[in-house]
Amino acid sequence: MKRRRFLLAVGALAVLPRLALAAGEARQAVLGAAWRGPNKSDPYFAGALVADWETRRLDIRYAVPLPTRPHGLLAEADGGLLVVGVRPGTWLLRCDGRGEVMQQLRVDEEGATARLNGHAIVATKGDVLYTTETDLKTGGGRIGVRDRQTLRKLAEFDTHGIDPHQLLLDHEGHLIVANGGVPRTPADKKFDLQRMDSSLVRLDAASGSLLRQWRLDDRRLSMRHLAWSRTPADADACLGIAIQAEHDDAALRATAPILAILDGDRLSVPTRANDGIGYAGDIAAAWNGGFALSSNQAGLAQLWHPGAPDQLTSLVKMEEAYALASWHGPGKGGGVVVATALGLVRSHPTAGPVAIPWPRPMALDNHWVLLSEV
Repeated sequence: MKRRRFLLAVGALAVLPRLALAAGEARQAVLGAAWRGPNKSDPYFAGALVADWETRRLDIRYAVPLPTRPHGLLAEADGGLLVVGVRPGTWLLRCDGRGEVMQQLRVDEEGATARLNGHAIVATKGDVLYTTETDLKTGGGRIGVRDRQTLRKLAEFDTHGIDPHQLLLDHEGHLIVANGGVPRTPADKKFDLQRMDSSLVRLDAASGSLLRQWRLDDRRLSMRHLAWSRTPADADACLGIAIQAEHDDAALRATAPILAILDGDRLSVPTRANDGIGYAGDIAAAWNGGFALSSNQAGLAQLWHPGAPDQLTSLVKMEEAYALASWHGPGKGGGVVVATALGLVRSHPTAGPVAIPWPRPMALDNHWVLLSEV
């Protein structure tokens, strides 16, 4: 019944026999993902999902069992994945393109009090890995500097805030870190939200020194997930920041913005349009300098575009619209692949929408990543 409802919700697109692809359009997309079964008690996996656009079929290339809930994913050169445990995360895992586990590290066995906050990024030179962490004794935000191959910690930096979440590299190779600013217990329970202090920081990637810090006017807006509008090697790229509102008053959360933009040295909120809940779960680059934002609680993925900066346009309305990945599609890019409760939906300004049900009942986590297109 759910599968039939999914197909009906997208105009029965997935039951058509084949899809006529545009000239030069890739036939398949391979996505790195993390998921569990349909029940909250089901075990977690990470792996590669192969979407065949012509046959509208989705297959699991490999699936690796995980110790607990995962969160952030990084693509490895061979089609494998680096997977990060979610806050308070205790493990990192790397698998190759066949699903063989190459490294698995328990950070709680390193002798340190820091725990992972769910995201990582590889340095420009490729020699080290940076992870967002929280020191459980002090509550302070940390960046773990880890050996790229062994995953062992070499050093750590102060994030000049608390609750650091996602981090990216800028065009100079420095770190851009979203300090979510939410005080949390070691068991990840929020408390004393009146003390919230969310900020965006730029840190020197070599020394960890603070280069710049930005804050929004509303202290109850938690900046969490990040995406560049174009490759960060482009100095003119804008940074999109997904926001999650933490106001005590539900009415304030319902009208809170869900997007901030860092353009050059200026941090701003371009629009008060939102999802009616004040919770952006993921963000990805979209068409021509825009961003896609997902709001799983509202069952909605929306598009922001610099040509209409005061608006958000609906892309997908479907239960648990959550994980987002940029997708090239026909031409030079601009597409987005959205994970929903019942399957994958792709969106592109010059290509027709396509929906494919999951190969088996599964619930994806917040994020997935495009591994390849063929």
